[in-house]
Amino acid sequence: MILLNHPRTRRRSVGVLALAAGLLAALLSASPAGATADEELPGQDEIVHSANIEHLANVPKDALTGTNSDLAFQGKYAFAGNYDGFRIFDISDPRAPRTVSQVLCPGSQNDVSVSGDLLFLSTDSSRSDSSCNSTSQPATEKSSWEGMKIFDISDKANPKYVAAVETACGSHTHTLVPERRNVYIYVSSYSPSATYPDCRPPHDGISVIKVPRKAPEKAAVVGFPVLFPGEGPDGGGNPGGPTNPGVSKTTGCHDITVLPSKNLAVGACMGDGILFSIKDPEHPKVIDQVQDNVNFSFWHSATFNQKADKVVFNDELGGGGAATCNEATGPNRGADGIYDIVGRGDHRKLVFRSYFKIPRYQSDTENCVAHNASLIPVKGKDIVVQAWYQGGVSVWEFTDSSHPKEIAYFERGPLATDRLTSGGSWSAYYYNGHIYSNDMAKGLDVLKIRDRRTDPAQHVRLRELNVQTQPDYFD
Repeated sequence: MILLNHPRTRRRSVGVLALAAGLLAALLSASPAGATADEELPGQDEIVHSANIEHLANVPKDALTGTNSDLAFQGKYAFAGNYDGFRIFDISDPRAPRTVSQVLCPGSQNDVSVSGDLLFLSTDSSRSDSSCNSTSQPATEKSSWEGMKIFDISDKANPKYVAAVETACGSHTHTLVPERRNVYIYVSSYSPSATYPDCRPPHDGISVIKVPRKAPEKAAVVGFPVLFPGEGPDGGGNPGGPTNPGVSKTTGCHDITVLPSKNLAVGACMGDGILFSIKDPEHPKVIDQVQDNVNFSFWHSATFNQKADKVVFNDELGGGGAATCNEATGPNRGADGIYDIVGRGDHRKLVFRSYFKIPRYQSDTENCVAHNASLIPVKGKDIVVQAWYQGGVSVWEFTDSSHPKEIAYFERGPLATDRLTSGGSWSAYYYNGHIYSNDMAKGLDVLKIRDRRTDPAQHVRLRELNVQTQPDYFD
């Protein structure tokens, strides 16, 4: 592990495009079906946003030059994943985030979460060993390592690497189920092909790691519950093409979101969406399983509403590297699917209601698709903020699950105008009064939304936030 400390953080000046309020209102209220291909698109790197969004700050990449990934929060700190490691920000002044430390520890995609004095980092690329000095190597090598890394962050300026746990097929993402003495980790990984020894189908389960808080070095895998039991080489998940061309075969989960206060979890698992009980965290039980073989290609992640009677799944059409927010793709693909949760107990079912997609076409040089989101905690309302890669950041409401509507947005023009170039917001989350977006290429953005529909959320304060471990905001 290489610790890179920077006492000062360079801040980039914030560019704001001055647009007439009428034009902004028109853009804000437009629907995907009503958008036109000849609307003027933002220029290269040009910032545009709705009138109710203020761009407070941008902190560019520094020592870690890889792709920025997920975010987690604790107290006055934000933790930002990067394919080269992770970065800790002091966000006590949201207008001037300050770098506290940067840790060089390569291994995509370095999905990050925190609990107490521990930080967890996912490695889903073949490495020569479990250290932060490892090198990339073919997955077929016998010494290949992938899995979870654990750090002690009691001193935010000097994180210490304390443990590593190897998991089957690595860890693309992970989700914490925290308890007083232990932290359970649901490790999501999936099989892109049959060439990786630990990833060969069916691989239809998740690794469960148990981490003793007082002895994290004793962390270990305690189970591999199969979520898609079935006969045959493909298990019980969506078989994908050629039965359902364009739909990913289910060979594991991409992401899981838990709602501990309700003992529920929801999984976005390539070709399937699942709802399951986590009353026994070591033995999750699937309650319902749904598929969308018409418009969904790759079930990527999900968000509960606070009452746990709705869930939003998103479809990462094109794997996050394609331009799918254009007229040719349309409003229902590469979008969110909104489902009601009906019934009681283990008899609950997921019932589809509608799709949501940002109401602005993006250029054919911008990767754009539904990505990571979080709730904005407003009692009695269901509102999320969501990343759309180069589609930017969108705030939208699904209180009426059949008629979702956008409230606000922020985006940049394309990184390039002559070729498709990957970038944009990986994660956009609401934390203690502000929106934080980790832009894959441009760095950390801080936004402030001022709108009567979201203003009540400013009074909700959390000590810690891992978005995939949804809190009870009103407990």
